[in-house]
Amino acid sequence: MNKQEEIAALAILIHDLRKHKKFTLKELADKIERSVGFLSQVERGLSRPTVADLTAISETLGVPTTYFYSLPKPKVLPWVTRPDERRTLYYANGITDILVSPKMRASFSMLESRLEAGANSGERHLSDSSEQGGYVLEGELTLWLDEDDEPVTLLAGDSFQLDSHTRCRYGNLTDQLTRVLWVYT
Repeated sequence: MNKQEEIAALAILIHDLRKHKKFTLKELADKIERSVGFLSQVERGLSRPTVADLTAISETLGVPTTYFYSLPKPKVLPWVTRPDERRTLYYANGITDILVSPKMRASFSMLESRLEAGANSGERHLSDSSEQGGYVLEGELTLWLDEDDEPVTLLAGDSFQLDSHTRCRYGNLTDQLTRVLWVYT
């Protein structure tokens, strides 16, 4: 799938899940603290959610964030993914997540996040029900945790691990690409 097809697939998944869970646009917008207009644009593929928005949507609708990755291409080996078989989400604010795990229903999932220069997860802190960790492959990743909100900058080769429901946000404060391998339980 190309980028536009991936964005359209995400819009359909969000809309269909919201309808299935019997939420109105207003109810879901209120729960995720966004406007009805914004959520409507996301569901029509006209706007992209931030990482924080999609995490809030998934938590509210009771699914893991990985639910929103589009359908995979058929695989020859079910325990291997090749670059052309990977599912991708294009977020607002310059972040692209690529699901590198071959299985979504395993005890952990792996994502490669690409943060363009100046990219960030959004103004609000994320809170995921999964324990998560990461390894900075390239560039610099800045994390803000809710406890003190002091930024911590991680360089290529650095790693981190966060307990479930740890509130954080992240970004790339440099003018270079940052790549991070995330692991979620």
